[in-house]
Amino acid sequence: MAGADKATLLVGGRSIIDRQLTVLRALTPHLLIVGRNTETHCGLGVPITADRLEDAGPLGGLYTALVEAGTPRIVVVACDMPFLTPNLVRRLVEPDANVDAVMPRDRDGQHPLCACYHTGAAERLRRRLDSGLLSVRGAIADLIVHHINPDELASLDPDGRAMWNVNTPEDYARACAATGETPHSSPIEQRS
Repeated sequence: MAGADKATLLVGGRSIIDRQLTVLRALTPHLLIVGRNTETHCGLGVPITADRLEDAGPLGGLYTALVEAGTPRIVVVACDMPFLTPNLVRRLVEPDANVDAVMPRDRDGQHPLCACYHTGAAERLRRRLDSGLLSVRGAIADLIVHHINPDELASLDPDGRAMWNVNTPEDYARACAATGETPHSSPIEQRS
C-alpha cells in the first residue's frame, strides 16, 4: 500500500477507523489506539499511545495494548478491517475460562489481529519480543487459544466480510465495491 495509512482510507464514504470506532463505541467506553504515528488519529476522541517498543511490528502493538489496558481482557482490531461487526466483537469477549485468547478461524486460517486477549499474556509476548521474535502467528503458538470456528464465524458475519483486510490496492477496490462505490483515488493518491 506504499506506506498509506490504511486506517484513513475511505470505504463507503467513511474512513476505516471511523467505521471501526462506530462499532466499538456502541459496545464499550474503553478504547485505545496504539501505533507508530500517533498524530494522525488526534481528534477522534480516543486515547492514543505510541508503541512501547520501536520497530516491533504488530506484535509490539499487541504487547503495548495489553500493557496499557485498563481491563483484564482486550479486543484487538487491525487498522485495515473495514467490516467489523458488533456480533463478532460481542462473541470475542464472551467469557472463556482458562484461555489466553479468543480468535476467529476461517478457511484462510486464524485471525490474531481481530481477537480478544487476556492481559496476562503480555509477559509471554514480551519474552518473544526481547528475543527478536516478532511474528504474531508464532506468538499465538505460545498461547492457549479458543477459536471461533468457520461455521460459528459465518453465523456472526453473514456477509463474510468481517475478516477482510485492506493490504493491497486490489483489496481496497474490493472493499469499496462491497459498499457499492468505486474508489475515488488509489490509496497512494489519498496519502497526498
